Amino acid sequence: MSKVSKRKTLPAATEEATTRRTKRVKASPPPQYVEEQRNLQDLWKAAFLVGTEWDRLDSVYKYNWDFRNLEKEFEEGGKFYGIGPTNKVYIFAATETASTALPELLPTLAAVVAPRPPSMEIAINAVQREEEIVPLKHMKMDWMPYIPLAKSNLPQIFVMGCTQRKTSLKQMKVERLMKFQYCVPYIMNPKVEEEKERDADVEFFFPREPQPPLNCEFNWEVDEVETYTDNLIEEEELSPDEKEEFMEILKEEVKKSKRKMMDARKKRMENPNYEEAATYYGNKKLYKIYPVQTPDTPMIENRCHYVNRYYRNAHEII
Repeated sequence: MSKVSKRKTLPAATEEATTRRTKRVKASPPPQYVEEQRNLQDLWKAAFLVGTEWDRLDSVYKYNWDFRNLEKEFEEGGKFYGIGPTNKVYIFAATETASTALPELLPTLAAVVAPRPPSMEIAINAVQREEEIVPLKHMKMDWMPYIPLAKSNLPQIFVMGCTQRKTSLKQMKVERLMKFQYCVPYIMNPKVEEEKERDADVEFFFPREPQPPLNCEFNWEVDEVETYTDNLIEEEELSPDEKEEFMEILKEEVKKSKRKMMDARKKRMENPNYEEAATYYGNKKLYKIYPVQTPDTPMIENRCHYVNRYYRNAHEII
């Protein structure tokens, strides 16, 4: 006798719920559109903001600064289009105050068009300290190649970058830490070197107790030691009892200044690379780039050609 299979019957409520589950369709999320990154959009971020305090770097990067003006100069008809293979573009960055009313910092770029790097050294200019010119690597900096998303028709681009990690700053000595914010991109400028040989200004502090030290500025080509001292006494900045001591210190500072001037001239005359550096400085092209003004960034009130004491003024502002 054959067995007849019995179909298991679900309760009506369970069967209805199952039917509903099979018909439920999950709604598709709305499409998300991500703006495609432009070829050189992050170029400005690749350059280290030389001379900017470490604790203020984040305040610069919190804004979405727009350097489309720089990007366009690499396109056909732009200043950096078709300049290779002999010439390359070397870019370094710094910061300026956005306006006199706002303490916000804005990034500025300088672009040098030349066959080789402007310098493999950097200057350290601290207040009341001698100028130092040290190799870039001493401050963990270098000219680093920038790799764009697309390389077609682009010249070689190098940025002044820094490999110093921010996380290790706490272990760094204060003197070493401060040197980073005193860094200034350097180039051997014949005019600057010759000015060092003509610098007759002397600045020093004369100790006074219990008063704070007296800050003195003296030009040994214009001023006379005793007359200058008598004027300070007349202005009650100096007491008559301090005259002789002050004059001795001032005369010593003048000797140091004259010795420094002679050393600068000797150094220039003995430098075998001086003439080459002078030719390089005269032939290079220097551009300064400010970000494009946008509603999301602080108002940029002033734009100037001045780059720094070594590069002086840019040929053009972009």
